[in-house]
Amino acid sequence: MDWTTRVPSINVEKMPDLEKPQALAAGSGSEQPAKVPLTARLLLQESLTARKAAGIIAGFTFLITVAGGILERLLDHDEFPTIGRGLWFGLQTVTTVGYGDVTPRHASGRIIAAVLMLSAIGFLAVITASVTASLVESGRRRFAARSEEDVEKRLDEVNARLARIEATLDRQSSRS
Repeated sequence: MDWTTRVPSINVEKMPDLEKPQALAAGSGSEQPAKVPLTARLLLQESLTARKAAGIIAGFTFLITVAGGILERLLDHDEFPTIGRGLWFGLQTVTTVGYGDVTPRHASGRIIAAVLMLSAIGFLAVITASVTASLVESGRRRFAARSEEDVEKRLDEVNARLARIEATLDRQSSRS
């Protein structure tokens, strides 16, 4: 299934498996409904489109960038004396600019830099795929609309032709 295709929404409240009671509380006799994680509820209630997926990836990339910049400051005080410098490094790394003015010297800093680079590559790939999917989907919709118009036109022609044939047959049967 194409990831831009909208999947019908699912009403979590009406799903019997999610509403089954947990094991009875020890001796209390009360039933507790099963808890559904927030992320599962959000994903099940709304369909995931290319735009939403890109937004989720962008949010995680932003969080990873900020966390990476702060971690650089915490792990390498000499090279990153301020959080601002750590955030600057994170931004340079994620945007693949990498001026070279700030570089991690410790192995932990380089691991953080690697995670930032990989998340940036993933983010760019998802954005590119999202734009491409949107363009392909709009083209498909235009083609489908044209195809439907063509089919409707041909059906109208066939209906008119059948009407003429029926009229001719009715005239011939009324003569006989």
